[in-house]
Amino acid sequence: MEMEKGKIIFLNGVSSAGKSTLAKTLQDRLTEPYYVLANDMFTNDIMCPDKFINIDAAKTYYKALTGMYHAVRAFSDIGINTIVDDVLLKEDDRLEQCVELFQDYPLLFVHVTCPVDELRRREKERGDRGIGQSESQLAQLNPQDTYDITVDTYGSTKEECADKIIEMSNYPKKFKAFEILWDNFQSKLD
Repeated sequence: MEMEKGKIIFLNGVSSAGKSTLAKTLQDRLTEPYYVLANDMFTNDIMCPDKFINIDAAKTYYKALTGMYHAVRAFSDIGINTIVDDVLLKEDDRLEQCVELFQDYPLLFVHVTCPVDELRRREKERGDRGIGQSESQLAQLNPQDTYDITVDTYGSTKEECADKIIEMSNYPKKFKAFEILWDNFQSKLD
């Protein structure tokens, strides 16, 4: 008998859009456990000492995130639910990598957004990001328009955003974003 795959809630949005806060709120409000796997965990000194992060940083960053995606897939394969906190940008092929890995998994693809002025305010308040980093990522966010749901962390409270995602998560047959993206990638190969 095949084990049921764990569900995946994939939060994609620019830096300071509110993904990490939303991930914690989702964990608090969901009725079953979800583990959070975030790109910040895999690409900074939480998992790797600083002295090694800057050695061929781009290559290390890419490999670490590839490892994160495989960890998410492994969690799902053994029935563990996960929330992914990531920033997929056009400058690399990570979206294609994710779609290839997860196109037949129960994955809800969530676009997390907020207005530019709010992104700037959050960057200043946080103090741990370069001012303008999130704004520079806006045009590079990949994809721009193919998601199962979009939530605005400025226009709605974190609880309202979480509740919208949880409501959508109850209907896995409506998770079509990765299926659409997979079809788009396959048609480009033909």
